[in-house]
Amino acid sequence: MRAAPTIQLSVEEEQSLTRLARSHTTSVRLSRRAHIVLMAAAGQSNREIAAELKIGRIQVGRWRERYVEGGLAAIERDLRRSGRKPRVDAAEIVRRTTQTLPVAATHWSTRTLAKEMGVSDSTVLRVWRAHGLKPHLVRGFKVSRDPDFVEKLEDIVGLYMSPPEHALVLCCDEKSQVQALDRTQPGLPLKKGRAATMTHDYKRNGTTTLFAALNVLDGQVIGQCQQRHTHAEWLKFLRKIDRETPKEKMLHLIADNYATHKHPAVQAWLEKHPRFVMHFTPTSASWLNMVERFFRDITTERLCRGVFTSVPNLIAAIDEYIVEHNTNPKPFIWTKSARDILQKVIRANSRLSSKKNEALH
Repeated sequence: MRAAPTIQLSVEEEQSLTRLARSHTTSVRLSRRAHIVLMAAAGQSNREIAAELKIGRIQVGRWRERYVEGGLAAIERDLRRSGRKPRVDAAEIVRRTTQTLPVAATHWSTRTLAKEMGVSDSTVLRVWRAHGLKPHLVRGFKVSRDPDFVEKLEDIVGLYMSPPEHALVLCCDEKSQVQALDRTQPGLPLKKGRAATMTHDYKRNGTTTLFAALNVLDGQVIGQCQQRHTHAEWLKFLRKIDRETPKEKMLHLIADNYATHKHPAVQAWLEKHPRFVMHFTPTSASWLNMVERFFRDITTERLCRGVFTSVPNLIAAIDEYIVEHNTNPKPFIWTKSARDILQKVIRANSRLSSKKNEALH
């Protein structure tokens, strides 16, 4: 029979192994291996050590030999194991997700792709998370094709970042077709352990259109609800702005390219009121108009979860929100320069052009 290798310990080695064997914080495996080495150094055979520690003799011999070969470092860690080769091809999952589509569907789900590739859906999900893939989400976008985009962009951003003296900059727009929605059943209020409830179906009680002008300087809003949003209503709103702003101030109005804003009757009225100066956003670039941010706020904070039994009830709620907003208004601060925005638009156009060329070829 092959003789077990003899172990001789220095004082420092014996102290280190003793600390490991008696430690309450080290792992059970490492403590047991330290016991094996100490008992072997004391002259005990593998069989005696195995019987005393109630483990296999082969296991005792393995760790005895490893200590002789590599010292303390050899018993502190396990040898690398080859294991089963991974069957999951992450690169192929990424390729299928980004470059192919399932039959009769617009995008992959974890289950459909897992079935296609013969793996579990949790495996697909793990690969998606590792690579930041979210096939269930899609972001909307629209790149402006306005030939005068640069000039209009610089004009409007210039008004935001360096407004003219002795003038007001007002961002104007309409929020059309605001619905007065009533629920078919009363909901339950919010309570501990339960969210507020609201029926998914509703009753339509009419609509209104909110005209709003946001003062870029202080965040104040001039608002008016009207039944329609034709040029007649737009003129009525312009007259309201004229009444509620200081007469000595020039007014720079930022608006989109809606035909109502350029109606001949509107143009004639503006000629008679030269303190009104119109600035139109590029086509498909309503995000340049800061009043859209106010519309978002009133939608999420007052309209989405509101219950309105009539149009007058809805108008009263909108007017109340605007009054409350104007008691402590906070302006929206524009931070992006025209140059930064233009560079981003150029990059977007470049990507879209490359994708279009790939599709053609």
